[in-house]
Amino acid sequence: MTMFTCPVCGEMLSISGKSYICPKNHTFDAAKSGYVNLLLSKHAGKTVHGDNKLMVQARRSFLDKGFYAPLSDALCKAVCSNTPDDGIILDAGCGEGYYTSQVCDALAEKGKSAEIYGIDISKIAADYAAKRCKSVHFAAASVFHIPMTDNSCDTLMTLFAPYCGEEYLRVLKKDGIMIMAIPSENHLWELKQAVYDTPYKNEVKDYELEGFRLIEKERISYRMKLESSEDIQSLFSMTPYYYRTGRTEQERLVALEYLETQADFELLVYKKV
Repeated sequence: MTMFTCPVCGEMLSISGKSYICPKNHTFDAAKSGYVNLLLSKHAGKTVHGDNKLMVQARRSFLDKGFYAPLSDALCKAVCSNTPDDGIILDAGCGEGYYTSQVCDALAEKGKSAEIYGIDISKIAADYAAKRCKSVHFAAASVFHIPMTDNSCDTLMTLFAPYCGEEYLRVLKKDGIMIMAIPSENHLWELKQAVYDTPYKNEVKDYELEGFRLIEKERISYRMKLESSEDIQSLFSMTPYYYRTGRTEQERLVALEYLETQADFELLVYKKV
């Protein structure tokens, strides 16, 4: 059984062997890892989207060392306390599945049952996620065209991913919960100081979101010690700065072998209204 829908016609998909098939016979074969590609070319855009293999591997390496464990712990607590038994959870923009897997394990430890889905526009990320956590349903799909029915999800997670309020409101049930993680103003400040001539702190926008009511807010702030150039490079590759850094800044980054920097997040819990 699956809650995924056909990206062509919107009908529910059923699983037959290693294929996902809708009543109109549109068929999507699962990859060897278990994820299914539900990303239509018209939804993906004209250029390659999502993280490439290098970035996915960097994120996996960094996160698996526990540098963002305090954020993961807070997320798991929020999901466990806000998701009903037998609930449907969607990780919208799941990346390589680190947080999805952590939530899956935390629910199991609490004895709570839930059906968990993860989507990411990067097929490489979805493949890595499916290899990491076999009990979660993963698909390559865009958060702007979520292949799930209206009012189907109890909880939606969006962690540093593009925001699509219209789609999130559509797939969430009445009184459904959205849990969002964003960088706060001092996140990675020392890293930016080390790399850029004129660094800027992050702008934290207003918390008000149409269709949602903020019910919980937690700031998670702590120091991280990165003791190798590999960890520093992996961290930088996970950030949006990776796309906007010139040769001079890259050379400064490569020269760093130790860095102590601030991790500064905000975990926001919203209810659909």
